[in-house]
Amino acid sequence: MPRFRKASWILLTVVAVIVILASTASAFNAYGGRGYMIGSARLAEVAAGRADVESALRGIRGTAAAFAAAYGALLLCVVLGPYRRGETWCWWAILIAAVVLFAFAAARLPFLGTTLGFAAPSTHLGLVLVALVLDGGRLKGA
Repeated sequence: MPRFRKASWILLTVVAVIVILASTASAFNAYGGRGYMIGSARLAEVAAGRADVESALRGIRGTAAAFAAAYGALLLCVVLGPYRRGETWCWWAILIAAVVLFAFAAARLPFLGTTLGFAAPSTHLGLVLVALVLDGGRLKGA
């Protein structure tokens, strides 16, 4: 096993667990009774007493949390299975998934004119890149 391979899969495992925990917290915010922040306003202010608007906003956040949790679970399974065994395709699959996540999040700047909410996907990509670089040697054998 190359020198940094163990550090790589451990860091990726930590990233996956953080994604699962953060998405779980986001789901609790979406489905819980208290309102959460949308930009600089509370959910109740944005909904302005319209229950259907509040439900829709909670549903949007819940769906995003569900996809994030599924991504985290899949990442965890890939990292603890084939990635840990040294299969090269996993390195590329994890890189592609992290870049796609980042690209979709980065689209908020040109389309919405804001970077609000951009820190998490940026941090995610950075941590994944560090972990993958630690085990970049697996690509030499491919």
